[in-house]
Amino acid sequence: MISRPNPAKRECHAEADTLVYTIDNRLYVNLTDRCTLACRFCPKHNDSKDVHDYNLTLSERPDVQKIIELIGDPTQYEEVVFCGYGEPTLRLNALIEIANAVKVNDGKTRLNTDGLANLFHKKNVIPLLATCIDAISISLNAQNEHLYTQHCAPSLPHSFPAVLSFIEDAAQSIPDVTATAIDGLEGVDIHACETLAVARGAKFKARMLDIVG
Repeated sequence: MISRPNPAKRECHAEADTLVYTIDNRLYVNLTDRCTLACRFCPKHNDSKDVHDYNLTLSERPDVQKIIELIGDPTQYEEVVFCGYGEPTLRLNALIEIANAVKVNDGKTRLNTDGLANLFHKKNVIPLLATCIDAISISLNAQNEHLYTQHCAPSLPHSFPAVLSFIEDAAQSIPDVTATAIDGLEGVDIHACETLAVARGAKFKARMLDIVG
């Protein structure tokens, strides 16, 4: 069998920026370093931009065609995941273009998001995502607005109810929707978070504090 070069590893060594990277046969796309949250538990707000062996610092906004080239044949991966150290939906047009390219080539796609895309773009973007995203993981992270604000430090007002609405709306249009919360954050009730997610038609997954990727 002829082994194919891993584009994520090639990019990591050949370029200053890591635009794609692999973890457990999933290919992750590092689309932006901007975010609508400043989560106090996020490594990038604690002097680290590393995930596993990858440094996700971006010197410039990644080119869409460059990322599509680096992905190559998406069927060699379990899925292509939009998740770096920023919020992928802030580059919505780029996200949609890349995800559509993956789908055209029979790949599977997943979006890891803070669930604030509708609030940020001031419109419902879920119909766009539904055309090219197979699964969404949405960071809920708290059972009430007070704790959400404390831990996630949102830049947009009314972010917590916007996340709840996004979870509910996404669950009606996208096949696989999971809300997540981090077990170990002060005051966060994992069971209460699960109740909020399930009531809105989504699955739920508890993540562990300080485990990234």
